[in-house]
Amino acid sequence: MDLNLKQKVVLVTGATANIGRAIALGFATEGARLVAIGRDEEAGSTLVEEALSRGADRAVFVRADLLDPEAPARILDACAALGPVAVLVNNVGGNVGAGLFVDTDPDTWQGDLDLNLLTVLRMTRAVLPGMIDRQAGRIVNIGSTAGLVGDYMLSVYSAAKAAVHGFSKVLAKEVGQHGITVNCVAPYGTVADDPAAFSRGSRFHPDSDFFGKLAKAAPEDREKMARPGGALPRSIAKPEEIVGAVLYLASDQAGFVTGQVIQVDGGTLL
Repeated sequence: MDLNLKQKVVLVTGATANIGRAIALGFATEGARLVAIGRDEEAGSTLVEEALSRGADRAVFVRADLLDPEAPARILDACAALGPVAVLVNNVGGNVGAGLFVDTDPDTWQGDLDLNLLTVLRMTRAVLPGMIDRQAGRIVNIGSTAGLVGDYMLSVYSAAKAAVHGFSKVLAKEVGQHGITVNCVAPYGTVADDPAAFSRGSRFHPDSDFFGKLAKAAPEDREKMARPGGALPRSIAKPEEIVGAVLYLASDQAGFVTGQVIQVDGGTLL
């Protein structure tokens, strides 16, 4: 199936680790012009080399922190030479904190909201005027099954991802008249096999203490975090298994699909 993504400018945020990295390389394989956004310069350079080797028409890495409200404008300036952005994948996100909500520090709430929701709003707002002018565009937001059912001890993260789902549906109604589709992919837990797939800043990177902090929680609480097994023999997805849904939603074949939240969860929500 020809997805007609060749030479289209595709912007992927959080592109240097795990799901984002796999998505970026998936578009590269389709011959897109990849704009990879991240904070780790070394991981970004490695990603660009691999993207070009896989068939990307062009590939650039833009070092930016989307927690900075000024970052989206600088990103668009940096990738202007490649052409107008045809596809935006809002992938950046993650867990800032974990624990029972009653024990959380209100000062940490904003971190989850900024990383998972406000980055999506900022980057989307930056690309929309150009898409509206061209009367075409694809926006794919990476949500989470946590936003559908709520993950135990991840209350604010779950709320932020639910907001991403809701925002996607409303925006789909607003911009459909301009030929723009907006959809979500909601993965379950997804972990790459290769440790090199985790750049600095990723919660899976050895420098991160996210899981160390989680390990200090009471055993009964950690047990409640785990969902019952899904329909498949394993409950953890591989990043490459998220890519197909994203590529489809970015393609011409999905031109009549908008406002949807597509679960990639191994049947864990059945």
